[in-house]
Amino acid sequence: MAVTAAGVFRRTPQERADQRLAWERADQPFFAAGACHILAWVCRDTYPDRPIGLAGLRFAGQSQVFHVYATWADRAFDHAGWNPEADLLAANREFERRPLERIAIVDDLATFCREHFSRMPHQYWGDPLPRARDYVNRHAPPWE
Repeated sequence: MAVTAAGVFRRTPQERADQRLAWERADQPFFAAGACHILAWVCRDTYPDRPIGLAGLRFAGQSQVFHVYATWADRAFDHAGWNPEADLLAANREFERRPLERIAIVDDLATFCREHFSRMPHQYWGDPLPRARDYVNRHAPPWE
């Protein structure tokens, strides 16, 4: 799957207002915008024997993260599957047309959600965890 900037899939105002409408989007848009953090944590938890990290993107000088993804070596996993992290960063920079910062995420999911105004799994219209597990399992990891 080709690297695509997360912003390509931003939710519409109607999708932001209606959790069911947001839930009913196809998997790639759902995990690109609105549930990327869930997908990243599930990816890390799927491979406990691998040193998978978590990273976030934010606009330079701002504290709010707008996209979260999993990392392993020089690879990144997000809505576009496993790709070189440099390609993911370039695609997002090009789409956003403003400087971005990559940050390492070391918090647990609850702390991250609280600090970045993101939803916990129980706050979605449906349970995103099985959906995220299925999505992770559809994308072969780079070490295989």
